[in-house]
Amino acid sequence: MFFTASLYIALAIFVLGLIYKISNWFRYKVGAEAAGMSFTRRVLAAIKGIVSTIFSLKVFVLLKVFFLDVLFQVRTLRESKLRWAMHIALFWGFMLLFLWHGLAPIFTATIFPDYSATVNPFFFLRNLFGLLVIIGLAIAAYRRIVLKLPRLKTNVMDRYVLMIIAVIMISGYLLEGTKMVSYSSYEVMVEDYADVDDEEALEALESYWVKEFRIVSPELEGPFDEEVLEQGLEIHEESCEACHSKPQYAFLSYAASRAIKPFASVTDRVNVPGALLYIHFMACFIGLAYLPFSKMFHMFASPVSLLANAVMDPEKSDPANIATRQVMELDACTHCGSCSLRCSVGMAFEEIPNVNILPSEKIAAVKALAKGKALSDQELRDIQEGLYLCTNCHKCTVACPVGINLQDLWFNVRETLLEKGYPELLVLSPLSFYRGLKQDKIEGEHYKEPMLRARKAVAEACKTIEADETITDAHIDSVFIKNLALSDQGNTFSYCFTCTTCTSACPVVRNYENPREALGLVPHQIIHAAIVGVGDLIFNSNMLWDCLGCYQCQEQCPQGVRVTDVLYELKNVAMKHVNGRPKKS
Repeated sequence: MFFTASLYIALAIFVLGLIYKISNWFRYKVGAEAAGMSFTRRVLAAIKGIVSTIFSLKVFVLLKVFFLDVLFQVRTLRESKLRWAMHIALFWGFMLLFLWHGLAPIFTATIFPDYSATVNPFFFLRNLFGLLVIIGLAIAAYRRIVLKLPRLKTNVMDRYVLMIIAVIMISGYLLEGTKMVSYSSYEVMVEDYADVDDEEALEALESYWVKEFRIVSPELEGPFDEEVLEQGLEIHEESCEACHSKPQYAFLSYAASRAIKPFASVTDRVNVPGALLYIHFMACFIGLAYLPFSKMFHMFASPVSLLANAVMDPEKSDPANIATRQVMELDACTHCGSCSLRCSVGMAFEEIPNVNILPSEKIAAVKALAKGKALSDQELRDIQEGLYLCTNCHKCTVACPVGINLQDLWFNVRETLLEKGYPELLVLSPLSFYRGLKQDKIEGEHYKEPMLRARKAVAEACKTIEADETITDAHIDSVFIKNLALSDQGNTFSYCFTCTTCTSACPVVRNYENPREALGLVPHQIIHAAIVGVGDLIFNSNMLWDCLGCYQCQEQCPQGVRVTDVLYELKNVAMKHVNGRPKKS
């Protein structure tokens, strides 16, 4: 009664947790566009979208995605067969064990009125489903410990999930194994179910159970007379067979019982089965009650993400549903690391110790931001840096096994952080090309403000000078020249003899009737300023930041000056000044 009542309590907490987490999808906001949308509007838009989808041909798309991508996880199979095997084993094993055994009084007993945990097929299937979970856990450990896949990070929630599942599985099998050899458990069963009072008959039944069910009796030990075993079999068939199959069917538990058998008398005397029962129950209780608040919630959010992305059109869907979907996708992330493994700038993490560079690690930071959690200025800057180093190559979105549209997510969060007023120099570089393509989605002056803020930050950090200002010895920086000459990317600047070929080839220069007025310095002037050592003059030039990185200047240079690479290096120098990390001489 206690365990049944506790199951219902855990289930109630679980259901309330699900409701709370799902309500967060409509309360939390990602991106500036979602800021003005009310909870009610988003709920009504979701209901309308669901109804219109169900009563349209899109329902067949949902069915296809449900069977291929949710039940059989074909998207994961395309990425990695080993990870597919891990996910399939964990998903099917855990879900079937959860429904078949964890919710047995509610689910299994309703479908099968004659259900009993110790009869087949339930006895065998419970061990089979558990074996699937163990295989999944073993593969997960192998990938993290042995293979040590690049950029695959293990966080606190990953450890919690692995630990709680491991405790549930190990305690469950040990509990079943100790009960198989426990004489105390046998006595309870006889008292409850065996309608036998005769001592001789009880001894015959006990003899049969010692031989066939491997219980460890303190008084009886084989071999036994055949007539005694036949009498015990008759009593067993009358009283016990209906609810007890042979222990060998529960192959994993039976293997555990064989290992425990030499110590069965001791474990029985100190009531190890009772202790294991409470450990197993408490682990299940905590696991079920905490599931909506843990990483395991992705078991529910991931299928919703796959289904939603399959039928939603970014251009035609209600913006309120887009906003809800993006928050929901934060819960759908399995932290599998596929996006980080495919990330085009993932190698930058080796040089820049900012974990937010990796897509799989950005999710946690974005989730904290969406919740409205108080983050320090440095934490916000780290998130912004990680988001803006993204090259918008879409590899993470394509690789995501649960269909999260990471590209749109990064864009919306980038714009949200830019509005907070932190200068981001990458907004001045070609890495901001994607933002330019999506300019129509950015309201009014919000597009120009981050660029002006970044230019101001450069001017303040680098003490820039105007192009018409007289250059004196005080402006020449020998350390700047030395560092540029030592850099792998910019060391060819000194080859230049100012032939202006690079400027003639530059499409940015050709875009203006008066390049001098619009750009400040043109390419050949920037290179010459580098030779002279007036970096401050360079950093005030629009040309440095308007460069498209097309490499036409570099391809045309007769002296082999890697002009575009030099410009990239100069941008890096400016960024180091703004970040307070100037190069050492």
